[in-house]
Amino acid sequence: MDPNKLTLTNLEQQSPSDVETKQFDYSKRAQWLRAAVLGANDGLVSTASLMMGVGAVKQDIKAMILTGFAGLVAGACSMAIGEFVSVYSQLDIEVAQMKREKLQRGSHLDGQTQSQESKGNEKLPNPLQAAIASALAFSIGAMVPLLAASFIREYKVRLGVVVAAVTLALLAFGSLGALLGKASPVKSSIRVLVGGWLAMAITFGLTKLIGVSGL
Repeated sequence: MDPNKLTLTNLEQQSPSDVETKQFDYSKRAQWLRAAVLGANDGLVSTASLMMGVGAVKQDIKAMILTGFAGLVAGACSMAIGEFVSVYSQLDIEVAQMKREKLQRGSHLDGQTQSQESKGNEKLPNPLQAAIASALAFSIGAMVPLLAASFIREYKVRLGVVVAAVTLALLAFGSLGALLGKASPVKSSIRVLVGGWLAMAITFGLTKLIGVSGL
């Protein structure tokens, strides 16, 4: 049998609701992946900028690594708490909406309606899962500059390696985010790269200025 005919037959046998459900699942999955990429990018840029800022006034590798580690922990906790509160608020709204719809339909529910409610409960957002995913994504991004600087004692070489590692990671995250959002990878990568460079340069310059002026 022709595989194309078999595929068309399977699609014809599927109900419109099944097709919509699969499209919704794919869309939801893409949104989660895109959010993870953005979280990793936040961890990368913020941690690298902190390390470059400290590196502007202190050449000690220990100070640079400790600053980066503190940024990783603080940022991951902040992202997790913020995501937990945000998703929990969304959960409360959706649960309240489901209760209102249930009251409007009345207490006599048939089997199909109960099955639909069960599927709806399965699609409710999970605040704890969202918080863990957000913290993990941020930590993955923050590990890039930390690992790049951990084993290099020479000050100038260490700064150069951090900038190079962050540049490669920014290009990768920018391209991945664009592909998930069905946008141009080149334009997205350039925007992300320029934004990351600006963040590091501004932090480095201002910290250097304050350190030199003795404020």
